[in-house]
Amino acid sequence: MGLRPGRCYRKFHRAYTRQSQRKPRKGYVKGVPRPKIQQFQFNKPVKFDKAAYLVAERSVQIRSESLEAARVMTAQALEKNFVKVPYFFRVRPYPHHVIRENPLATGAGADRFQQGMRQSYGNPIGTAAQVRAGQIIFEIWMNKAQIQTAKEALNSARYKLPTPCKIVIEDWKG
Repeated sequence: MGLRPGRCYRKFHRAYTRQSQRKPRKGYVKGVPRPKIQQFQFNKPVKFDKAAYLVAERSVQIRSESLEAARVMTAQALEKNFVKVPYFFRVRPYPHHVIRENPLATGAGADRFQQGMRQSYGNPIGTAAQVRAGQIIFEIWMNKAQIQTAKEALNSARYKLPTPCKIVIEDWKG
């Protein structure tokens, strides 16, 4: 079974990793899947001139699959254009929020064994990062000559994320 559309999970909810205190036998969410994103930073940080940031304009939940797709797009653009030029790239948010799904059965005889919305806590199917408005999602540190390339790399990542983003260039504060 494939992934549900991102619109099902992009609304910002409280980070939820535990069930209610009234049912102590349930405890923590069991079997939380690992996030799809594995690498959060590239290269070693050294002294740079400028920093480029991809900043979220709305509060949203970003699934780990979206973060990974945007990271891959940015990393490919950087590796292609920053040949033998030092840079540092980092993904800031970590997908810790557990996404759950209560799958409903369809087809003949589904009404015999299905419970509907009774005790519909759902099974964990993935993780998401909770990003607030104005929070930095990606950051690239580079020298002045590579500002345009960094903007293009971050611009390609914007299309993979479920929120409008802006690119901010600042002096590097290392």
